[in-house]
Amino acid sequence: MKKFFQEIKADIKFKSAGPGQKLTDSAGEKAPKEKPSQLALRPPRQGPTDEAQMAAAAALARLEQKQPRARGPTSQDSIRNQVRKELQAEAEATVSGNPEAQGTNVVPEAKEEGSTHLAVPGVYFTCPLTGATLSRDQREAGVKAAILSHFSTDPVAASIMKIHTFNKDRDRVRLGVDTIAKYLDNIHLHPEEEKYRRIKLQNRVFQERINCLEGAHEFFEAIGFQKTLLPVPDQESPEEFYVLSEAARAQPLDRHKEQLLAAEPVRATLERQRRVFRPSPLASKFELPADFFNLTAEEVKREQKLRAEAAERLSALRTKAMREKEEQRALRKYTFTLLRVRLPDGCLLQGTFYARERLSALYSFVREALESDWLPFELLASGGQKLSEEENLALNECGLVPSALVTFSWDPAVLEDLRAAGAEPHASGLKPELLAAMERLL
Repeated sequence: MKKFFQEIKADIKFKSAGPGQKLTDSAGEKAPKEKPSQLALRPPRQGPTDEAQMAAAAALARLEQKQPRARGPTSQDSIRNQVRKELQAEAEATVSGNPEAQGTNVVPEAKEEGSTHLAVPGVYFTCPLTGATLSRDQREAGVKAAILSHFSTDPVAASIMKIHTFNKDRDRVRLGVDTIAKYLDNIHLHPEEEKYRRIKLQNRVFQERINCLEGAHEFFEAIGFQKTLLPVPDQESPEEFYVLSEAARAQPLDRHKEQLLAAEPVRATLERQRRVFRPSPLASKFELPADFFNLTAEEVKREQKLRAEAAERLSALRTKAMREKEEQRALRKYTFTLLRVRLPDGCLLQGTFYARERLSALYSFVREALESDWLPFELLASGGQKLSEEENLALNECGLVPSALVTFSWDPAVLEDLRAAGAEPHASGLKPELLAAMERLL
């Protein structure tokens, strides 16, 4: 490294020494008066090339990282400072000697190594209430905002969706919903009993099972309950109750109960991002965005711990239960997968899936893109393994994660019959609108 800086210094000194002299010239022939004219004719000095400056800057950065900051100046520090000064001086001299070059003598930014075109820009979802497209980070907030906006049009349905969607503990949701259903059953079965139309908010069951649920109070108010302070026997101060209003008694509460029990959480649906590509040798090359890898900071630490444990497992015997547990943990590593289906003419059909979706979802995706969707076909994995639609296997269980290339083929017997009848399907079998939107795989 020291030799490298010496060469740079020597190059700078050589360029600043002026025109050369023949060894045969005598000292007396050198006229002092000619020196100004020679200096005037001397071309402006040229600074080091951009490549040399980039190399020197990179070398300086490496040296600065290696050197402890607490140490005093060393010989390498002196070399670095000297070279830095000389490079700066040369750059200033070049700019001042050539005004047209001002603003152009800038070290170009290094291009990012390994930059490639992503197969998809990311993982996206569709809100079932609004139809809006949401990114992976926006999907939960987008669905919640859509539910809240639904209160203005249908408060009963919106409150039911809020109960099932905003609360993550499914067991607690089920317990609270069942308790609300019992309240409504009592009112429906005993319409004349006033005590069933009153719900004490400080009741232990209400507090433990219902009050903790987001959306529960909105549901009671939407179906006609009103908060009222009522006196309590053997108690001086009144307490708060939910009381069913007179107008709400004529409503079909049993229908609200069935709607509450049958509801499911509102989830944004995964956007397939269906695309069709022309035949390409890059069919099996996938460059996936970070959305396809479900690794948070904690999971990265966990992966490091698992690698350390793997070294221990190599020297230890494992039971069948231990092996199955490890296999299940490996299957949960990916949340999404990007699949490409190679059609008979080489065209590619691409879509995004959950890693836990079944093979039937892949078959349905392909069938929706075919013009003759009634014709039977087969899908084969990269190793020639047949992916049977009847098998209840997940995509990750078939090794189709985080990306995979699947081969499409018509059923041989059916294809032979079609050819005999002169009705052979199109080479790719895709719908015309998909063929018209075909892209080139980058």
